[in-house]
Amino acid sequence: MNFLGHRAEPRNNDPKSSQKTIDKKTFLQGSEFQNLKSLIHDKLLDIIDFSVINTIDSKSLREEISKISEEMINEEKVLINSQEKDSLLKALQDEVLGYGPLESFLKDTITSDILVNTHNRIYVERFGKLELTEARFKDENHLRKIIDKIVSGVGRRIDESSPMVDARLPDGSRVNAIIPPLALDGSLLSIRRFAVDPLKLPDLIASHSLTPEMGELLQGIVQARLNVMICGGTGSGKTTLLNVLSGFIPANERIVTIEDSAELQLQQSHVARLETRPPNIEGKGEVTQRDLVRNSLRMRPDRIIVGEVRGEEAFDMLQAMNTGHDGSLTTIHANSARDALIRVETMVAMTGFDIPSAFLRHYISSAIDIIVHTSRLSDGSRKVISLQEATGMEGDIISLQEIFRFKQAGINADGVVKGEFQATGIRPKFIERFQAQGIPISANLFDPTRIHAV
Repeated sequence: MNFLGHRAEPRNNDPKSSQKTIDKKTFLQGSEFQNLKSLIHDKLLDIIDFSVINTIDSKSLREEISKISEEMINEEKVLINSQEKDSLLKALQDEVLGYGPLESFLKDTITSDILVNTHNRIYVERFGKLELTEARFKDENHLRKIIDKIVSGVGRRIDESSPMVDARLPDGSRVNAIIPPLALDGSLLSIRRFAVDPLKLPDLIASHSLTPEMGELLQGIVQARLNVMICGGTGSGKTTLLNVLSGFIPANERIVTIEDSAELQLQQSHVARLETRPPNIEGKGEVTQRDLVRNSLRMRPDRIIVGEVRGEEAFDMLQAMNTGHDGSLTTIHANSARDALIRVETMVAMTGFDIPSAFLRHYISSAIDIIVHTSRLSDGSRKVISLQEATGMEGDIISLQEIFRFKQAGINADGVVKGEFQATGIRPKFIERFQAQGIPISANLFDPTRIHAV
């Protein structure tokens, strides 16, 4: 095994390098720790051959980096205790092979969000609650290097001419970064983590995100090829629910997914994944979600899944739903089922087509069958608040009927939201479609007396 290149002269051998020299003290203070880590890191970059680094297994690589780093620390003749040395060696491994101070949070299975508010403030979300951590980047330049490492890994860029970017990590976690001059106090980085093992319906039922009856109905809805739109606010669990619903699609169907930044975790084997592309440095080569939706219609899809509808592609999505591509799934940012329909109508208007409102609403009502509203409550829990069916038009208004709902009753002494799931007692019109396709459902599925208190 050899991942070392020819040892070059250290890049800090000029007179200015004395600024990086570490005081010979027994214990390293915070800034001194960062300075020593930066010094050793620079030396490692001088001697590592990155062209072969991917051919070496991770364990051996970490051991070798640890060994070389320890030799370099000894060369600096800095007196540090064993705990500091172990912490420094781990930090160096993370710098070379991972994402620096973020690496420990990315390995933490209970961390759902990592929010970097400039280089010296890193927040994480655990169990729905935000907390400030002790982790820090050395400076703005250090943070920018990590951001560049993340976005370059998926073929994207971020600079002053393009100061915002959406990207993803190798595990599918969603990343957004924004840098100065748009970020006034320093670069901002937001990472939405996804579970290594995608959540399934039993997990959502166990966490009281929905009830077994709601899960049974949603499974039947997907199998009956009804068009489903999931709405909710940021972090309300829309993508998680979309992943769960996609798991009910039969394995013999061809699925085409369309996303701004790929994050869906479908388990089927016959999946064609498409992702948008931003314009290049010359402002050319952009591929939008609308372009991909149009192209997907030529790919012989059985199902089309759009990660999130947020613009002109809404019109093409409606066309697909109305022209034989039933069973489509998508998400949209909205605070209620009614608001979701209004947003879709607004997005179609953005295309510039002069379509009468009455005709457009009729078109929407015939395309969308089910709207599922998810919400993130004050205690950090995520629940399916409402499940509604679009039943057609009443005059110029799209008619909706609610089938299941969650009603919040209050908050207990520990700050946990209390409430109950309940069926409204309305028997949806699409049950006829279930019967026609032989999809079984429980006889008392819509019984309003069956209440699930949480």
